[in-house]
Amino acid sequence: MTTTYAALLRGINVGGNKKLPMAELRTLLEGLGHGDVRTYLQSGQAVFVSGHGDEESLATELARAIETRFGFTVDVVVRDHAYLKAIAENCPFPAAELEAKQLHVTYYSVPVAEDRFAEIDQVAYLPEEFRLGDRALYLYAPDGLGRSKLAVELSRPRLNKGLITTTRNWNTVLKLVELTGS
Repeated sequence: MTTTYAALLRGINVGGNKKLPMAELRTLLEGLGHGDVRTYLQSGQAVFVSGHGDEESLATELARAIETRFGFTVDVVVRDHAYLKAIAENCPFPAAELEAKQLHVTYYSVPVAEDRFAEIDQVAYLPEEFRLGDRALYLYAPDGLGRSKLAVELSRPRLNKGLITTTRNWNTVLKLVELTGS
């Protein structure tokens, strides 16, 4: 049985750092034995079909292959179509009423307990808000991620210790559901 996955790579092709051409990423994934490989944008999304492995082992395999081939480390989160669809469907904010730049999802490598964020005074950041989901955090930032003070707070290393995290805007969240579902 095969499953369609999305690989979410963190911090590639940003500001001239960690350059990883998407054509080479596709070739790398094909070389690992995965099929129907496609990429989306230049910021590190790949969709592929695989009949072996699970999300964690596929992420580890891809991260190692990137380090071997390109000489730098990249955090990778791999999720299947069912998970990505559930994340979109269970958004705690009215996504259809918001601009895509106002809504983001941070994907985590493992489940995250709410007490990790207990020190954050959410009222101090209003109207910005966040909610936890299944290995994900939804962020509503009305003025966009670039101006979000809450996003800065949520990205602090002490809050993300021991986690692989990567954030996508709502357009990308929906596009990954579409690409993994086709």
